[in-house]
Amino acid sequence: MKLYTRTGDDGSTGLFGGDRVSKSHLRLAAYGTLDELNSVVGLLRLQANPACVGQDALQRIQHDLFVLGAILATPAGRQELLGQRMRTPTWSLEAMETDIDRLTALAPPMKAFVLPGGTAGASYSHLARTVCRRAEREVVALTHEEPLDPAVLRYLNRLSDWLFALARAENAVAGVADIEWLPKD
Repeated sequence: MKLYTRTGDDGSTGLFGGDRVSKSHLRLAAYGTLDELNSVVGLLRLQANPACVGQDALQRIQHDLFVLGAILATPAGRQELLGQRMRTPTWSLEAMETDIDRLTALAPPMKAFVLPGGTAGASYSHLARTVCRRAEREVVALTHEEPLDPAVLRYLNRLSDWLFALARAENAVAGVADIEWLPKD
């Protein structure tokens, strides 16, 4: 199979089911950002401290991002095109919330806003969080245009919280203080 098809040379791309849309369509912006997020999570996997998060959790997130991308790549009203395993992320919101609580317990209580930085793992986690928030905003914009499975938005909202908790845990476990934002007088 060749990597190039030339079908996108006119600025369009195909969705699941064959419908063609502009590459500037909100749907493509949203799942393109999920692809970017998946790449950043791949970088995070290289830097994450195993005392904070296992590779299996990060890989599960990567798989779930593919599922969310497949949902977004499927035209409204055509969800039957997705197989059962492509309809629901594997990490439930309840399990993610439990892990957010675990990660939060690893770090000291927050007393101020936190600037991105610290260890490499924390920095990549913050980067992933900001890309996740952008994906969330793009999904919200798309919901104003057409109906979407609300599970996509819920997952991204919770994932960004999880990534923030992971960043703080990464710093705490390494003995690196979070960088607090302190307003100038």
